[in-house]
Amino acid sequence: MRIVGIQVSPERAGRVGFTVEFIGDDGQVVTVMCPQDSAGSLNRLNAVAKAKEMLSAALQADASLAGASDQAERRRGVLPNARQTHDRDLLEEQLEEGLEDTFPASDPVSIASSTIAKGHSRR
Repeated sequence: MRIVGIQVSPERAGRVGFTVEFIGDDGQVVTVMCPQDSAGSLNRLNAVAKAKEMLSAALQADASLAGASDQAERRRGVLPNARQTHDRDLLEEQLEEGLEDTFPASDPVSIASSTIAKGHSRR
């Protein structure tokens, strides 16, 4: 991704921090929320540097976690998942668990009323 633009937006006038968006040449956007420090020294001018520092730390942490994960997989071997082993019972169980976990969000709110108004009859 080649960065073609950077946008800095204050959160609550900068009191909470700043959001920095790195815009890529193909429309990709990487957003970094930089929280305000206790001294209140974060501003529009140094927010981009702070965002770059945070991204760099995240990439380093990801690389070290990936390295540790690769070493652990080599030690124990890669364990197959339910899809790879074609275990239908386990797949069904995982699907049911996922549906139960999302239950309130999976039911759409009804905006239509089912009551029928009665009209007055004139005599």
